[in-house]
Amino acid sequence: MIEYVVWAAGRRAEWDCVTSGLQGQREAALAKLIFSIFCLGALTALFGCNNYQTLPSASEAQHSSATDYLIGPGDSLVVFVWRNPELSTTVPVRPDGRISIPLVEDVTAAGISPTQLARTLEEKLRPFVKDPIVTVEPTYFVGIFSQQVRVIGQAVQPHAVPYRTNMTVLDVMIEVGGLTKFAAGNQATIVRRTADNKEATYQVYLDDLLLDGDMRANVYLEPGDILTIPQSYF
Repeated sequence: MIEYVVWAAGRRAEWDCVTSGLQGQREAALAKLIFSIFCLGALTALFGCNNYQTLPSASEAQHSSATDYLIGPGDSLVVFVWRNPELSTTVPVRPDGRISIPLVEDVTAAGISPTQLARTLEEKLRPFVKDPIVTVEPTYFVGIFSQQVRVIGQAVQPHAVPYRTNMTVLDVMIEVGGLTKFAAGNQATIVRRTADNKEATYQVYLDDLLLDGDMRANVYLEPGDILTIPQSYF
């Protein structure tokens, strides 16, 4: 009986050694896998995995993108008819892009400039008013979709921002409240429609700009740009 107990104890010890060895091998393999993934992520973050172009700094580049403002759905317009206060009014641009004022209904406003809309309203009012003079002044700006700058991803408040002349990426980041703590700011990109109706992608360095104050990373934006801010996994 004693010999059997000694034999059983020995077998148990051998099994424990085998089990311990296998567990150690699994833990070592798992540690190697985690380390490899970490190294791969670090190398990706350090060197990047794209060949995106970069844009010239706003502090160095000559930029002129002044264009007529085009009215968009959601805008608020002050319509002033000279010498006719009863016809002057403030109207919103409806989702269908049209407005209505006294004596004139369903006039298309979206996609044209305030000056063009004023001339259209003068023609519409001519049967009712002698030599009408109309001025249209936007007071709340949304603009048409093609003139908005869209911010998506890891911004505090990602949304579409109406484009303004000489707008930079710094201006837009102030509008959206900056970066979240999960943002990979230096991996952000701008997608832009080119003159030949193709898409071009440019890398921007938002961490350098917003966290380090490097103004060389500030670049000009164009109407219709899409600023994408990815999430950091490390």
